[in-house]
Amino acid sequence: MKNLTSTIGLLITLLTSVIAYGQTNRPAAAYGREEYIEVEKNVKLHVTDLGEGQPLILIHGWPLSDAMYEYQYAYFVEKGFRVIGITLRGFGLSDKPGGKYNYDVFADDIKVILDKLNIKNATIGGFSMGGATVIHYVAKYNGAHVSKMALFGAAAPIWTKRTDFNFGLWTKEDVDGLIKLNNTDRPQLLTNFGQIFPANQTSVAPGYGAWLGTIQAQASPYAMAEGLKTLRDTDLRADLKKIQLPTLILHGRSDKICSYDLAEQMNKLLKNAKLVPLEKSGHALFIEEMEKFNSELLSFIKQ
Repeated sequence: MKNLTSTIGLLITLLTSVIAYGQTNRPAAAYGREEYIEVEKNVKLHVTDLGEGQPLILIHGWPLSDAMYEYQYAYFVEKGFRVIGITLRGFGLSDKPGGKYNYDVFADDIKVILDKLNIKNATIGGFSMGGATVIHYVAKYNGAHVSKMALFGAAAPIWTKRTDFNFGLWTKEDVDGLIKLNNTDRPQLLTNFGQIFPANQTSVAPGYGAWLGTIQAQASPYAMAEGLKTLRDTDLRADLKKIQLPTLILHGRSDKICSYDLAEQMNKLLKNAKLVPLEKSGHALFIEEMEKFNSELLSFIKQ
C-alpha cells in the first residue's frame, strides 16, 4: 500500500509538471488584453478588444452595448485594424451602479480606458447616444488618443426641440413619457423603439431584430431612465463648435429616432465634416446598409 501511494504521488507530480511545462512554454493563445477595465472604484466596463493594427474605437447607443458592432468587428479585424468596443456603464455586460449617467461621466470613463490601453492615433465612432458621447469626449479632452471622429445616427446637437432649435422629432414632454413607460412597462418601451428603429418593416430582417432585442434586455432599467434624461436635457452645440478633427457623419435618410435634419445641423457646426446619407436606412444604418456603412467608414479612416 505504501509503494502504491508513492507511485500515485509520483505520477501526479509528473503529470502536473508536464501540464505546467506545456502551459509556460507555448505562446499565449490570447492577446492578454483585459475584457473588463475598472474606470472608478467598484465600476468595471466591458471592452471588446480584437485584432491588431490601427485602432478603431466604437461606442454604442441607448440601450444597446458594444455587442451591436458584431459585424463591424468582423469586417475591420479582417481589414487589419484593432477594433475596441466599449460598453458604457449601466448597459450590456458592464457594471450597473447607481449614480450619474451623463455625457461627462461617459467621456471620463472612455478617457480612463484609452489611457490604460495607451491608444494613439485612433478613429473614434459613436452611434446615437454614443455619437453624442463621442462628441463630448472629443470636445472635453481635445481629441486625446484620437485623430478622427465618426458619428452614426448621432443624437446631436440636441435630441429634443427647443425654442431656438426646431429640429428633430422629440419634445421634452415626449421623452418624459418615455421615462414613465420605462419605469412602468419597459418591454413595451423596447417594442415601441423596435418598431421605429428601421426605415421600414422589411429593411431589418426578423433575426437581426431579435438579436438586438437580446442586447437591449441586458441594460439596467435605471441606466435607461437616466440615459433618457441625458438625451432630453443636453445641448452639444458648443462642443461641436470646438472640434477640429476630421469627422464622418453617416446618417439614415429615414431615421425615425434621430432625424436626418440633426445630421445637417451637426454638419453645419463642425469645422471639418463630411456628411454621407444612407438612402435606404433608418436608425439601424449599421445593419440596414451594412456594406455601405463599413466601406464608407473604412475609406474615411484610410484618408
